[in-house]
Amino acid sequence: MKTLWLKVWDYLRSSLWFVPTVMALAAVAAAFGTVALDERMVAERLEHLAWRYTGGAEGASLLLSTLAGAMIAIAGTVFSLTLVALSLASTQLGPGLLRNFMRDASNRVVLGTFVATFLYCLLVLRTIRRADELAFVPHLSVSIAILLGIASLGVLIYFIHHVSLSIQTQEVVARVGRDLIGGIDRLFPGCLGQPEPQDAALSSAPCLPVVFAREARAIGAGEDGYLQRVDADALIALAEREDLLMRLERRPGQYLVKGHALLTVWPGERVGDELADKLHAAFALGHQRTAAQDVEFPIIQLVEIAVRALSPGVNDPFTAISCVDRLGSGLCRLAQRDMPSARRFDSQGRLRLVAPVSTFVGLLDTAFNQIRQNAGANPAVLIRLLEAITQVASVAHRAEDRAALARHAAMLARAGRQGLPEPDDHLGVAERFEEAMRVLNARQGG
Repeated sequence: MKTLWLKVWDYLRSSLWFVPTVMALAAVAAAFGTVALDERMVAERLEHLAWRYTGGAEGASLLLSTLAGAMIAIAGTVFSLTLVALSLASTQLGPGLLRNFMRDASNRVVLGTFVATFLYCLLVLRTIRRADELAFVPHLSVSIAILLGIASLGVLIYFIHHVSLSIQTQEVVARVGRDLIGGIDRLFPGCLGQPEPQDAALSSAPCLPVVFAREARAIGAGEDGYLQRVDADALIALAEREDLLMRLERRPGQYLVKGHALLTVWPGERVGDELADKLHAAFALGHQRTAAQDVEFPIIQLVEIAVRALSPGVNDPFTAISCVDRLGSGLCRLAQRDMPSARRFDSQGRLRLVAPVSTFVGLLDTAFNQIRQNAGANPAVLIRLLEAITQVASVAHRAEDRAALARHAAMLARAGRQGLPEPDDHLGVAERFEEAMRVLNARQGG
C-alpha cells in the first residue's frame, strides 16, 4: 500500500494538471465565498476600501468578461508557443527536457493562476443582475477579480523570463546534476530494510542456502514496464512474518517483461496466491524510469545530453563538457560513500532479502563509456574526462574504484592516440593521463 501511494504521489508531482486543478477548485470556492459576502454586506460597509470597484452592472459585466477571455487566451497561446520552443530544444537536449518542464512547479503554478482567474471571473459574472428591482453588483468580488488580473499579468512576465532560462542548456544540465546529487545523498548508503549487522558471525553467514534455487518459487512481474520503486521494508516484514528468504531479481530502473522473474522466494511451498498478491504490492512499475530509487537515471540523462551535443549535426563540445563536470561532481560524492550491502536483515539479525545493488564501478562505466566513444576526435572533451577522473581519484579510497578509474584513464589515452591527428592534442591528453595516474598511484600508496 505504501508503494502504491508513493507511485500515486510521483504521478501527481509530475502531472501538469494537478496543481492547476487544485488552484481552479480554490478559485471556485473563493468565487462563491466572495459573492456570499457581497450579498450580506451593504455598500456602506465597503466605502472605506479605496481599491473596491465602484461601477455599475454593465461595467462589471464588461470587465469580468474581458478578464475571463484574456486569461484563457493567454493560457492557451503562451503554453502552446512554449511547448513548440521546448520541442525544438528537446531535439538537442533529449526528450527528457519536456518531462522536466512538466515537473517544474513554477510552470504549473503559472498555468493554475491563469485558469483560476478565468474560472473566478466566469463564476462572478453569472451573479450580476441588471434589472432595476433586482439589481446586484458584487463590488467586492469584482475588485478581487481586478487584483487577480493584475497578479496574472505579473505571473505572465515571470513566466516568460522563467521559460527563457529553463530551456537554456546550462540550466537543464544543472537541474539534472542536482537530481543526481540528491539521489546520491538519498540512496548511498542504501537503507532498504535493516542495515547489515556488525556482528562477525552474522555478517559471515552465507547469503543463500544451497537448496534455494531448487526449492524457491519465482514471482513474475504483473505487467511490462520499468521498475520504479521497491518497498523493501514491506518485503522484509512479510518475510519475517512468514519466515521466508527472498532474492530480488531486478533493481529499480531495469525493464521487466510480464511474467519474468521479479522476486524469488524460499521456501516456495509457503507462497500462495494471497501472499503473492501482497508481494506484488511492494513493487511499482511504470512506463518510464524515475530517479526515486534509481541513481543511474540522472547519469543516463546527462550522458544523453552529452552524446547529442557531440553528434555531427549539433557539434557542441561545451555542453558535453558541462555534462562531464556534473558527472564528475556526482562521482566524487559516490567515491566517498559506502556502497550498500546486497544482504538485508530483519530486526532479529536474520537474513531476509538479497537485493542487487549499484556499484561505483558500474555507475562509472555508465557515466563515461558512451561519452568516450563519441568524443574520440574531440581533444577538449577527452581532456575534461581525464580531469574529472583526476578529481574523483583524489577522493577514491577503495582499491576497486581506483582500478576502474585507471582503466577508464587508459581507454581515454588510447582514444586520444587513435582519434587525434594533431601531435599537440596528443600531448595535452597525455599530460592529463599522467596527472590522473600520478594521483591514483599516490592514493594507492597512501
